[in-house]
Amino acid sequence: MTNFLQERGHLLTEQVNPNSLNLDQLSSLELVELFNVEDQRAIDAVAAAKHELAEAIDCIAAGLSLGGRLFYIGAGTSGRLGVLDAAECPPTFCTPPELVQGIIAGGNDALVRSSEDLEDRAEDGEAAMVERNVSKNDAVVGITAGGTTPYVHGALKAAKTRGATTIFIACVPAEQVKADVDIDIRLLTGPEILAGSTRLKAGTVTKLALNILSTGTMVRLGKVYGNRMVDVAVTNNKLRDRALRILQDLTGLGRDAANSLLENSGKWVKLALLMHSTNLDKQAAEQLLSKHQGNLRAAIENCNS
Repeated sequence: MTNFLQERGHLLTEQVNPNSLNLDQLSSLELVELFNVEDQRAIDAVAAAKHELAEAIDCIAAGLSLGGRLFYIGAGTSGRLGVLDAAECPPTFCTPPELVQGIIAGGNDALVRSSEDLEDRAEDGEAAMVERNVSKNDAVVGITAGGTTPYVHGALKAAKTRGATTIFIACVPAEQVKADVDIDIRLLTGPEILAGSTRLKAGTVTKLALNILSTGTMVRLGKVYGNRMVDVAVTNNKLRDRALRILQDLTGLGRDAANSLLENSGKWVKLALLMHSTNLDKQAAEQLLSKHQGNLRAAIENCNS
């Protein structure tokens, strides 16, 4: 467990950026140019952590395939980014809301109102794991830009005790803040343009990493065919249009025929594609898809086996 100190000036995310010492004297164009240069560091930081990110994808997917869940937990900007990524999974991949969950110190109120004092309560992070009955097939991703948030460390310690896969995302080197976790992801973007404001580069790189983790996991779980979101939830006009375009592109059908196919499949793009590829009716296609754990490519390739 990290020994939390009042003095945090040694942390990479708290240091002063020498490239922005005259920030208040820059023109608006110079300010934008500086941001653009500094934000490139987020891309480099992701590249440097590619092996850890890939390992995390494989571990999360393995647990979810056995009935586990993915939890993001953090405070402030880190917590909000986790909640955002979790909230995007149901419409994008038609996952149940409980499959990927974002937890933020202070609860839903903290999404729109600052509650920084609550991040200091390690016991609240532990309680969040107990409340959700975190167990061995679950994965818990603790997100803390500066690496020291007690709420996150309390959650990770409890999750590890309960047998879950624990993953740490921080923007400081391991030698500055240690973490007893299964996968340790360090996204080193350096000091912020505005000293200590980790909603900037640290927030950007965290969003990039979460995009990769959630999308990569869903790819591994068979919720993507080629580069199409074939499990998209058809819940509004925009998503219905996307579903129809996917069907048209992959089947060669016209708009009306694609619409009929979508309706006959129960508005499930993946099932519609399987029905079209195999000439199976809805029930038989559902059975075939289930046999292959929802993997459309495997179902199509093995439809006669």
